Amino acid sequence: MLFANIDLLDENLDHRSGQWVGVRDGRIAYLGAEPPAGEEAAAYGEVYDGRGRLLMPAFFNAHSHAPMTLLRGYAENLPLQAWLNDAVFPFEAKITPEDCYWAALLACAEMARYGCVAFSDMYYHMDQVARAALDAGLKLNLSDSLLAFNGEGLAGLPVDGENRRLLRDLQGAGDGRIVVDCNIHAEYTSNPRAVADLAAFAREEGLRVQVHVSETRLEHEECKERHGGLTPVRYFDRLGLFDVPVTAAHCVWVDDGDIDILAERGVFVAVNPASNMKLGSGFAPVPKMLERGVEVCLGTDGMASNNNHDLMQDLYLLALLYKGSTGDPAAVEPKQALRAATRAGALSQGREDCGLVAVGAKADLCVLDVTGPSWAPMTNPLVNVVYAGHGADVRLTMCDGRTVYRDGAWPTLDVERAKAEVDARTCRIMSEL
Repeated sequence: MLFANIDLLDENLDHRSGQWVGVRDGRIAYLGAEPPAGEEAAAYGEVYDGRGRLLMPAFFNAHSHAPMTLLRGYAENLPLQAWLNDAVFPFEAKITPEDCYWAALLACAEMARYGCVAFSDMYYHMDQVARAALDAGLKLNLSDSLLAFNGEGLAGLPVDGENRRLLRDLQGAGDGRIVVDCNIHAEYTSNPRAVADLAAFAREEGLRVQVHVSETRLEHEECKERHGGLTPVRYFDRLGLFDVPVTAAHCVWVDDGDIDILAERGVFVAVNPASNMKLGSGFAPVPKMLERGVEVCLGTDGMASNNNHDLMQDLYLLALLYKGSTGDPAAVEPKQALRAATRAGALSQGREDCGLVAVGAKADLCVLDVTGPSWAPMTNPLVNVVYAGHGADVRLTMCDGRTVYRDGAWPTLDVERAKAEVDARTCRIMSEL
């Protein structure tokens, strides 16, 4: 595809007007103020009229639980521990592998609709989540959850065999769109031996790790009680987890010393402002993290604690809420927030050639309609994206050069069937509870 005469946000998220962008073989092959010459232009195929449109890097969801679309609107108005133990865990015990497939496929449709091409997911039946991502044409960093309550090591736990099977069967599938990570659900659902074993396994296999960290004050303080004053960050660091690339979700209650460790160890922090507010968990200290060089990325979390996969809503919250909570109107700047939702998210997944509009980068792109009243005047397009844009403004989403959403249609999947399947499966599970 050749995007013609289109405004864009470039690799530095700076605005350029009237550009031509050529996509070929899954990558951005041309970018310039003039159209490519003659036969080269024809080689890109369809010419996309860029008038009234803004081209930008697609979004990367750095923390999600895609099959939890089954629980949308369920387990409302509860704090995290009651939410998990009294509502979510009993519901999840009824979920089948096929349930996970259809729920993840619906999540993929929703993410593609809102300009997102990749997601980092923690859940169960991850082969089915991978199947959904492959069918939808999206990228996925999958991770099967380590749960270890009785002092056991990794060997012999179901997740050990599952990780090895996922590596054998799915690593690199879909021309590299599927990446297998390791996953520790949290400190409070694991034990030191299993954590150390999983860290060693990830190190040996060259894998990344996803983990929940300090999501609530209770989690943070109980970890200190259990482990001689160690916070979850210090606990995981002592066990060698941060010897490999890690994306730590939430980090709401981390202290100054924790932030220093996260920065020194190069840990990516996936913040989830909508989910954390909905569950009453608090606010991650993002301004301090950014100030100290922590790489902050952005996630939606699951649909029982957010209710939608529109990452532009989380983007708006990330850019805005710290101004109010700190009294500093420059606490998180729009460019920092947008980078968290794009390039930083791609890097958290180990996708070095993704998350930016530049020649040679993967063609992971979204196109916004900027003709609506909320976009006028276009004084600063980047600021408008962050504060005035909506997921509904997305007109086209492209992953690895393939269109996965365009003008109300999903070329890669049957959305109506996915909706019907998820509705029926949620009703079945609720009838069984």
